[in-house]
Amino acid sequence: MKFVIIGGDAAGMSAASRAKRNQPDLEVTVLEKTSDVSYSACGMPYNIAEPEREVDDLVVRHARVFREKQGIDLRTGHEVEHIDRSSKTVTGKNQQGKEFKIPYDKLLIATGASPIMLDLPGFDLPGVVALKSLEDGRKIKDFIRSQDVKKVIIIGMGYIALEMCEALRARSIDVAMVKPRPVFLPWMAEELASVVKEEIEGHGVKIHMGHKIERITAEGDVLKVICPDLILEGQMVLVAIGVKPGSELAAKAGLDLGPSNSIAVDKTLVTKDEDIYAAGDCADAYHVVTGQKTWVPLALRANRAGWAVADNVTGKRTELPGIAGSAVFKVFDLQVARTGLSMREAEKFGFEPVEAVIKTRSRAHAHPGSTTMHLQIVGDKKSGRLLGMQIVGNEGAVHRIKAPSVALHANMTVEEFSQCDLAYAPPFSPTWDPTLTAANQLLKKM
Repeated sequence: MKFVIIGGDAAGMSAASRAKRNQPDLEVTVLEKTSDVSYSACGMPYNIAEPEREVDDLVVRHARVFREKQGIDLRTGHEVEHIDRSSKTVTGKNQQGKEFKIPYDKLLIATGASPIMLDLPGFDLPGVVALKSLEDGRKIKDFIRSQDVKKVIIIGMGYIALEMCEALRARSIDVAMVKPRPVFLPWMAEELASVVKEEIEGHGVKIHMGHKIERITAEGDVLKVICPDLILEGQMVLVAIGVKPGSELAAKAGLDLGPSNSIAVDKTLVTKDEDIYAAGDCADAYHVVTGQKTWVPLALRANRAGWAVADNVTGKRTELPGIAGSAVFKVFDLQVARTGLSMREAEKFGFEPVEAVIKTRSRAHAHPGSTTMHLQIVGDKKSGRLLGMQIVGNEGAVHRIKAPSVALHANMTVEEFSQCDLAYAPPFSPTWDPTLTAANQLLKKM
C-alpha cells in the first residue's frame, strides 16, 4: 500500500514515523515544499531572543534520519499543486522546476497554517516579516543582525506577537505594538488582560490599540506604519495578526471545509473522501465543551492527529474525541493559561454562562516566594457544567490549567470539580488550590 503525506512537520512526520512502526513494509512518501522537516516552530521566539544560537537548533530530527533509519521516502523541496481524486495521484514541481506525479492508496494532507498578511500597500516591502516557518525565523534573525535593528513595530497582539515582543526586548530592541481592534486580548477576562498589559508596558513596550492600519511606507532604512491618527517608525515590521489553515489544495480537490476554512474531518481524521485524511493546523476538530466543530491550531493536537491517521491507515481504528482549546504562553515574568470557553464564547454557543474572577496567592499564607495569581472560571447556570478557566500569574498558572482541562474532557460540573482531591504543600499551593477557590466562589452564583 502506498501512503503519501503532503507536509513534513508535526502531523505529517508523526504520521509517517508511526505508520512505519506499525507496518514496516508500508510504502511511505512525504512531500515537503520547504527544506525543513520536524522542527519546533513554537520555540522560534525564544531562539530569536538569543543572537548566538543557531535557528537549526530547533530541528527535532533531520531529514536524513527519516530516510536512512526509518525507510521513509522523504522528499524536501517538493510542492504539491494538485490532487486528482479520480486517478488517486498528486502532482507538483520540485525546487528545480521538474514536474512529478505520485500515486497513492491513502493520502494525508498535513499542510499546516500560514500567516495572515494584510492586502495593503507596503506589506511586501523588505523588512516586513511574519513568523511561522523555520525559514521565517532564519530571515528575521539575519535581518536583525545585518541591519543592526534597534526598533521593531509589531502589528497584532496575539500569542506570537506577545512572545516576540519579549524576545526582542531581551535583545534591547525597542518595540511598539499596534492593532485595529480596541480591546487588548478580547478572549480574556478584562481583569486578567489588564494584568498582562501592565506587565508588557512595564518592560518598555508601547501598546497602541484601536488604530486602523492603512499602509506601510519606506524612507531609506526606516519603515513607517501609517494609521489615520498615528505613525509608527521602525527598521522592521512584524505582522502577527494570526494564521489561516493551509486548505487550498483540499478545496481545489473538492473536499469539504469547516470553521475558518479548515479542512473538514470526522473523528478518525477522514475527509469526505474515504482515502484522504487531514491533520494538524490545516484541519478542524470537535470541541469537547460545545460538541461542535472548531479550528484551534495546536501543537499537541497536530502530533496526536498524525498518530491517529497512521493507526487508521494501518488498520487500527482510532478516534479522537476532540480538544478543549487549552493554551499557554509566557510573556516576560507572567505565565498565561486558558482552557475551554470564555464568557463571550459560551454565550455564542447557547450556554447561560456565569463567571467568578478571583485574586489569590500561588503558595500557602506567609510562605516565602508566594506571588499574586488571577483566575477566571466560567460555568453554565442551566446545567452546572464547568465551561472554562483562565489563569495569570508569575508561577503555577501553566501547570494548574491542566486540572480544569481534564475536567472539561470529563464533562464535570463546577460542583464536581470543586470536590477534586488536589495536592497541597505550602511551597506549592494554599490549602485550597486557587482553582478550587475559584470553583467555590462560582458555586455561590449558580
